[in-house]
Amino acid sequence: MKRAVVSDTAYVLAFFVLVISAGTVLLCMPFSWRGQSSLRLIDALFTATSAVCVTGLSTVNTADFSLAGQMVIMLLIQLGGLGIVSFTSLYLFMPGQRLPFRRLATIRSFSVEGVERDPRRIIRAILIFTFGIELIGALVLYPPLKAHGGFFSALFHSVSAFCNAGFSLYPDNLESFSANTAVLVPVMALITLGGLGFIVLEDIWQLAIGRKRKLSFHSRLVLWGSFILITGGAAMYFFLERSGAFGSMGTGIAALNAFFQSVTTRTAGFDAVPQADLGSSSKMLTMLLMFIGGSPGSIAGGIKVSTAFVVLVAMIRKSGSDGEINVFKRRLTRTTINTAIVYFIKALFLLLLAILLLSVAESAIPIDSIAFEAFSAFGTVGLSLGITGSLTVFGKLIIIATMYIGRVGLLAFLFFGGSGWRTRIARPEAEILIG
Repeated sequence: MKRAVVSDTAYVLAFFVLVISAGTVLLCMPFSWRGQSSLRLIDALFTATSAVCVTGLSTVNTADFSLAGQMVIMLLIQLGGLGIVSFTSLYLFMPGQRLPFRRLATIRSFSVEGVERDPRRIIRAILIFTFGIELIGALVLYPPLKAHGGFFSALFHSVSAFCNAGFSLYPDNLESFSANTAVLVPVMALITLGGLGFIVLEDIWQLAIGRKRKLSFHSRLVLWGSFILITGGAAMYFFLERSGAFGSMGTGIAALNAFFQSVTTRTAGFDAVPQADLGSSSKMLTMLLMFIGGSPGSIAGGIKVSTAFVVLVAMIRKSGSDGEINVFKRRLTRTTINTAIVYFIKALFLLLLAILLLSVAESAIPIDSIAFEAFSAFGTVGLSLGITGSLTVFGKLIIIATMYIGRVGLLAFLFFGGSGWRTRIARPEAEILIG
């Protein structure tokens, strides 16, 4: 049993490595690049990893890639955005292939009881939601972007937004559209939908067509958590930056950009205002929101809203003798609590390790910029204070590893982590003083 679990983990990790490697090779081809100087291998690898890990950090300008190169990047974003779905779909739709039970359970990790249980329907629903929403987003973005790249630009930004990637075809990202409601609102909607997760989208759809009478507890938790984080973050950004980064804007545009900043920190990575213009408090808020990220079963990164909720409840509520906690007329089991806490600790440790290594590699860069970059890479966000292009080769490799771990490493732990062995040996209790 244990060997099978490890094997599945290796398959997923190898799948992402394979896609990143293929993307790197394609981006290195002459037809993919039109910049003045040649594209270095490390920059091609960085771009491919960032695209597959739907991060958005880039050491080179995406506008310097040719149309073919930009199409490669969009394809990598799509494959990385679908993530584990891309991997399992290869097996589901191959004629005569039968998935092992453990991999069927993995696919079901994208759903919850009462929403959908059939693996093929789960995959089909995810693909329909993804391509349908992206197409609608492209059609909505086409009119305001018609003079800025046409339909391909609209489609590219729609895919990038829904997949929470943050790649843009424009040198200043979306900063030139900071006052353009027709661009920022659809992008925010796409980011939010991509960050909610397929479970929630399917649950809402079944409620809308009358197949369900109420949303699942998971969906309600995700929706309320997302609402609180987005609106709370927007309010804080508005008041913190009203005389700062938003100082030259009218009240309505400032509010729009405050909401956009709050939404994009949930692993999207687009920026309508330069992140370096934000104050220290806003940067700290951004790092916190990047670390939390989006929702489980979604394209977003971070530790996820549900994990943050469980850890927060475990911090403020004492568990019973059975290790369980009652909250909102529901029961959090000991397994759920332990999984969330271990997941949180692992994520925090890996993030702090990345900051330490990056500070050693980039000793000339201020620690706040290094921490911001590491949070962005680990949360697969893509926001930066402008240091990405100036990183050394070693620094770029650290960020590449951080993006990969933040996207794939934690994904593998979440789906496949843990041992299949059970021990019946009762060990002596360990007496340890805490606090």
